[in-house]
Amino acid sequence: MPDQKNLVIAIVLSLVILLGFQYLYELPHMRAQKAAEEAQQTQLAQQAPSAAKPVPPGASVPAPAAAPGAAAQTPAALDRDAILKGQARVRIDSPRVTGSIALEGARIDDITLATYHETTDPKSPPITLLNPAGSADAYYAETGWVPEDHAVAVPTAETRWTADHDTLTPDQPVTLSWDNGQGLRFERRYEIDRDFMITVTSRVANTSAQPVSLMPYGLILRAGTPPTSGYYILHEGPVAVFNDRLDEPNYKDVVKAGTISETSTGGWLGITDKYWLVSLIPDQKETFAAHFVHSVPDGRDRFQADYLGSAQQVAPGGSTTSTLRLFAGAKEVKLLTHYRDVLGIPKFDDAVDWGWFFFITKPIFEALDWIYKQVGNFGIAIMILTVMVKALFFPLANRSYVMMSRMKALTPEMTAMRERFGDDKQRLNQEMMALYKKHQVNPLSGCFPIVLQIPVFFSLYKTLFVTIEMRHAPFFGWVHDLSSPDPTSILTLFGLVPWTPPAMLDPISLGAWPIFMGFTMFLQQRLNPQPADPVQAKVFMFMPIIFTFMLAHFAVGLVIYWSWNNLLSMTQQWVIMRRTRRLGTPAPART
Repeated sequence: MPDQKNLVIAIVLSLVILLGFQYLYELPHMRAQKAAEEAQQTQLAQQAPSAAKPVPPGASVPAPAAAPGAAAQTPAALDRDAILKGQARVRIDSPRVTGSIALEGARIDDITLATYHETTDPKSPPITLLNPAGSADAYYAETGWVPEDHAVAVPTAETRWTADHDTLTPDQPVTLSWDNGQGLRFERRYEIDRDFMITVTSRVANTSAQPVSLMPYGLILRAGTPPTSGYYILHEGPVAVFNDRLDEPNYKDVVKAGTISETSTGGWLGITDKYWLVSLIPDQKETFAAHFVHSVPDGRDRFQADYLGSAQQVAPGGSTTSTLRLFAGAKEVKLLTHYRDVLGIPKFDDAVDWGWFFFITKPIFEALDWIYKQVGNFGIAIMILTVMVKALFFPLANRSYVMMSRMKALTPEMTAMRERFGDDKQRLNQEMMALYKKHQVNPLSGCFPIVLQIPVFFSLYKTLFVTIEMRHAPFFGWVHDLSSPDPTSILTLFGLVPWTPPAMLDPISLGAWPIFMGFTMFLQQRLNPQPADPVQAKVFMFMPIIFTFMLAHFAVGLVIYWSWNNLLSMTQQWVIMRRTRRLGTPAPART
């Protein structure tokens, strides 16, 4: 029975891959993750962080030093709004970003993304990305200078700067200034574009009689271990491009190493979430030393991404400048690509985690995005893309369905052979091979389209999962977010019963689209040749049920793709089978 065995093996392998993809890569341990997040928030609410500047080469430690102060001296975390109201600040007002810059320390620590909201409801709160030191979830960026001579006074986190304007807009830069009283005047000019890029130009003028040597630095500090989605197919955490090479250590890697150090000419580094990125982009012509650092200076985790530039000599009467760009916003593919090309930031679009199948994932996104711009709905774009994929695989699928139709016509003869030679496996295999050869049937041909479409399936799922363009993208009816699972549930009769099922019933809470997908898979299965072996028949019978439960918690956009693909496949298969019957299949010769 090599025909059925080979087909079952191929299908079971595909099933194992898909199940492994969900349970090994998706890790749907939602309750454990929620408990971890709650524990983390309790920890975050107890203590507040302080930043550590990079230290110059030759110092006792080659990475950012521990934060000053003992744990007992660290104040309890304060309310974010209370902190912002209690400090003098320069307001940020741009079309897509609102927030402020603290005049004390000149930190960029208050960023809200005005065009993105927490839920699909446009009235829900906008996404808050950066938070000031002292808050439970502090997350901020700063820049400055490190002197080679520690006797030289430079700005610190406590320095009070003077601003020439009270609001930073795309049309109005803001310059902060401070004099160290030793003949050095420090200035920082902040500019923001109409998206998510802030440019900071730091200038030092030396009016003293002595030369000074200063090294520019930039850092991003994030308090605690940030909650992540928990998916192995998605990178969240430190990310960088060093010497034109993408580097993606995760939080555990940094915790284990303590400090990860790199030296690069050009590039960038930062911390990424699923949809958001905070990144430092030094001067692309300069060489810098970069670090990802984990520390526990006050009894809690703290992660820092920083870089330290080369020393710059400032002669008496002279000045020097250093330019840093800070991206703090949404990982929109077109925008990242624009910055990559216009500003010369290498591989900046790879901040989106395209995965191993990037050579498929990127074209799929480009195709979806182009179709979306024509039709105005990502769900319809997915369906059109499915038709395009079907057209691409049409020659193979066509041959596969022809072979399946021929095999279905040979089913009575194969059943008779099994009854006749069931005890003689070798003879049965010989007769089967002779039957296939006579009717020019390849039992493995039906597996090829399935195997070839698995990378496409994974890549489409990856695209739906990691690209922010799919976030909160609506379809029709009850589907308001193609990147999330179907919100309906059979346990509530798809919304007819006003009842919220307990979390323990989530595994059996099937939405309307997954059920429809399972039904289409069942119908498609009925068109295929049915195995004569009872065990194999049961395996085939349960596959639609297994896939229904497996895909129930996948992005509904992927379920729509699968359902629509099944409908197209059934149509194609029905037409081919009808044509095969009309043309006639030679009657199998009896042995």
